Amino acid sequence: MPAPKKVAFLSKEYPPYVYGGAGVHVEYLAAALAKSIDVEVRCFGDQASQEGRLTVKGYPQWEETKRGTDPRFVGAVDAFARSLAMAKDTLDADLVHCHTWYTDMGGVIASQLWGVPNVLTIHSLEPLRPWKVEQLGNAYHLSAWMERTAIDSADGIVAVSRETKADVLRHFDVDPERVHVIHNGIDLDEYRAVAGTDVLTRHGIDPSRPFLLFVGRITRQKGIIHLVNAIPKIDPSLQIVLCAGAPDTPEIGAEMSAAVAAVQRPGVVWIREMLPRADVIQLYTHAAVFCCPSVYEPFGIINLEAMACGTCVVATSVGGIPEVVVPEETGLLVDPGLVPGTFDPADPAGFAERLAAAVNRLAGDPALRERFGAAGRKRVEAHFSWDAIADQTLDMYAKVMETFARRR
Repeated sequence: MPAPKKVAFLSKEYPPYVYGGAGVHVEYLAAALAKSIDVEVRCFGDQASQEGRLTVKGYPQWEETKRGTDPRFVGAVDAFARSLAMAKDTLDADLVHCHTWYTDMGGVIASQLWGVPNVLTIHSLEPLRPWKVEQLGNAYHLSAWMERTAIDSADGIVAVSRETKADVLRHFDVDPERVHVIHNGIDLDEYRAVAGTDVLTRHGIDPSRPFLLFVGRITRQKGIIHLVNAIPKIDPSLQIVLCAGAPDTPEIGAEMSAAVAAVQRPGVVWIREMLPRADVIQLYTHAAVFCCPSVYEPFGIINLEAMACGTCVVATSVGGIPEVVVPEETGLLVDPGLVPGTFDPADPAGFAERLAAAVNRLAGDPALRERFGAAGRKRVEAHFSWDAIADQTLDMYAKVMETFARRR
């Protein structure tokens, strides 16, 4: 069976409202697919656009979801309400493709209403993010139920790494044939080394001195607290640049502030906002080392972004990261030493020391940094272009549609 003529994406994130890797994935995959098929994106927000074969429609929040309830429940209740709104609107696509638990129920409902196959991409799994209870309260159990219901009924499941597929099969009773591994991609023209240094100067970074860079949200998952705890052991010749905003909760934000304040070391720059993409690319380009200290990372698209800009990487050996960062070739991998069945390092101080040791090895060897950086760019070019990812996705759609038609 041929690929669909039109697919509908359901997503929480879409420009200009992107704050994580899932939103980046949806933006670029939709554009790549729209080179060959029609794509309609239904997303949270007020977007409304049509360009070529790509149509975007935003869905605003229903005010009722905010009233008369525990504030922590609003996110999950709002997701359910918007998923219903997305699903009930007339759908002329051949297949619906959901991204993250926020819209998974939309795919379940749309599949029933419009008689089309439902595909979902696993960008993360709720059973593997127990710290979300801090953010959602008991609504975490609602988000987990929505995700489980959708995974159980999905006609196709995309795992962004082999390790993510293993997680799906470990935590859910699904046929392995329904789970397809398709990595995230990168825009090779946009993400490349740039010459300018004005962004560095604007944020108080000395362009003449090497620096370590972190980019990400302030959340347990990203492990930023462990990196901050490693700073006293990191080579003092390195500036430390933390491009970190959007804390999951006020409590985590306060914890981060206290940890940074406790660091008795000059040259620490904390950029507390999510910067425009062009600004982040400049930071990636001029960083001596990029660090990804995540304790849970299904894929880790930020490592691709750094590698595409020719920057070597120090990252943790968790989730899909080892499928991106090749140790002793494009960077170094650090074992966080997690307690089995948890995302808590058994020895946080030891984890911080291992992070610092890996960073210091690269800080003291410019030739190695240059070799890893060049190899990283080559690896990204060879394996992770969005056009290649789109081709794999279209092949997966065709298989799902054939199975769906045969079953019906």
